[in-house]
Amino acid sequence: MLSRLFKAGEKVLSNLVNKKDFHMASSNTENPPKVQELYELCKSTFTGKAPSPGSTPVQKLCYLLDSVSPGDVGLEEEAQDDDRGYGVSGVSRVNRVGRWAQPITFLDIHECDTFTMCVFCFPTSSVIPLHDHPEMTVFSKILYGSLHVKAYDWVEPPCIITHDKSQAARLAKLVTDKVITPQSELPVLYPKTGGNLHCFTALTPCAVLDILTPPYNESAGRSCSYYIDYPFSTFALEEGVKSVEGKEDEYAWLVQIDTPDELHMRPGSYTGPTIQV
Repeated sequence: MLSRLFKAGEKVLSNLVNKKDFHMASSNTENPPKVQELYELCKSTFTGKAPSPGSTPVQKLCYLLDSVSPGDVGLEEEAQDDDRGYGVSGVSRVNRVGRWAQPITFLDIHECDTFTMCVFCFPTSSVIPLHDHPEMTVFSKILYGSLHVKAYDWVEPPCIITHDKSQAARLAKLVTDKVITPQSELPVLYPKTGGNLHCFTALTPCAVLDILTPPYNESAGRSCSYYIDYPFSTFALEEGVKSVEGKEDEYAWLVQIDTPDELHMRPGSYTGPTIQV
């Protein structure tokens, strides 16, 4: 009798251990967090130089990035009843201070020599003014909300005129001037195409997950410069410069400026899954 009880107890204990092992194995085989998958793909893809447009690794990254939700990076959608917005055209150039007064929160997820992963959280009507990404590629996924994007690429070969005897204005072509949402096609900008210089205006509270490769690095010649855009008709073409191709309203003169004092950006705490490096 004792022998049978001992064997029965041994069998029950064995089953419990097996169930525990099975549960532990199941837990270990669960899919990693989406942000970890992004990190692993970026790490294996980026080499420190901008990737080729339309390449297989780029398509793969776009597919994965497009599936990311706010919760994957520790965010919750903000209420959409914020009525502070001025829209895109409701405020004149001279009154941009009102639009820039709301601080934008920057969340640093990961940064290394070859790429940066970060999130920008915009309150309604906040603006990141027109800026460039020299020799960089940027993938942007809007996580929630509505964001107006205006983007340019430089006209090549460079067309530069002198403005007010001191400032140089360089010709750029408009690439994008539209509103994007989480359902929009994922915007990707490259060093020479895709809208390397862009401006963001939040029409509602919104958040954008950015992947930049290679990252900004002043010592490597990749510093961020800001610009003001002027309509093509503002300045006359100098002698010897041929007229532009297409419609004039597809072009603008960009004048470099100092980092705007009205740009308010503050660091925030990333609360999403910790990346295992």
